[in-house]
Amino acid sequence: MNAVIRGTGVYVPPKVLTNEALSQMVDTSDTWIRERTGVTRRHIAENETTVFMAAEAAKAAIRDAGILPEEIDLIVVATGSSNVIFPCTACEVQREVGAVQAACFDLNAACTGFLFAYNTACSYLQSGFCRCALVIGAESLSHLVDWQDRSTCILFGDGAGAAVVCGEDGPDVAAVMHSDGRLGDALVCETCHQKNWQEKTQATLLRMDGRSVFQFAVKKVPEVVEEVLEKAKLSKDEITYYILHQANQRIVESVAKRLGEPVGKFPMNLSEYGNTSSASIPILLDELKKSGQLKKGQRLVLAGFGAGLSWGASVLTWG
Repeated sequence: MNAVIRGTGVYVPPKVLTNEALSQMVDTSDTWIRERTGVTRRHIAENETTVFMAAEAAKAAIRDAGILPEEIDLIVVATGSSNVIFPCTACEVQREVGAVQAACFDLNAACTGFLFAYNTACSYLQSGFCRCALVIGAESLSHLVDWQDRSTCILFGDGAGAAVVCGEDGPDVAAVMHSDGRLGDALVCETCHQKNWQEKTQATLLRMDGRSVFQFAVKKVPEVVEEVLEKAKLSKDEITYYILHQANQRIVESVAKRLGEPVGKFPMNLSEYGNTSSASIPILLDELKKSGQLKKGQRLVLAGFGAGLSWGASVLTWG
């Protein structure tokens, strides 16, 4: 059973925080940020919640797919920054969009989240459990960032992206996923459920060892891309685009170099959105689709990487 993306949708908050504005909050500059990350601005949720953004992206994807909400029988939301613990974000989205036939659950794999959620949905499609899935990545990372820590606050933004994925006859999806909890201390964000339950501590804000994450990404992402291409029995010449998690421009460029592929096959939108974690891949897919760059029959590689540490990749044929 093949899995085909029938529709995509995005919601990003209208509030924009530029590098110049950020330099008034923390010791940094536009030049310093752009040279190290490729980020120029990011969108920040003010009144929007993660649930709201996920639902808006879902509505747009359903319209784009030209289906009724009742046709969706699975909703998987990837998020590590929801405003609700339970009901899960996916159930809240179900209520907002009217997908009354869908089974719903959330998945937290941080920046690898959408890739893991997409692969999970594809497995459900291949098993025959469902016929049409709604996969969403949605994050409000601005609520988790320490805005006095310039090593992290310059990177992240808020937003949501969604894809309607349907099963059809064809070859099974080629996918690989990995995690290594031994490296988890490189990117951490704890909850308020700590021993001192009466006081929110600094540990509840995102903390990252940037050097370790960079070294992990530039090593593991090329490896996992090669692995999934071998599994799919495809050459790099047969891939039109590599849709990578938008963490850092230097990471994307390093991955392209290590794979021996032109950087033009690695589209980026970091300049506008920064790192939106699980939302970055579906936001980029939607932009490419809306701009007409994605054509029927093109083969794409999706690759995610992030906290856990986790990483993975999937090959899809654009429908």
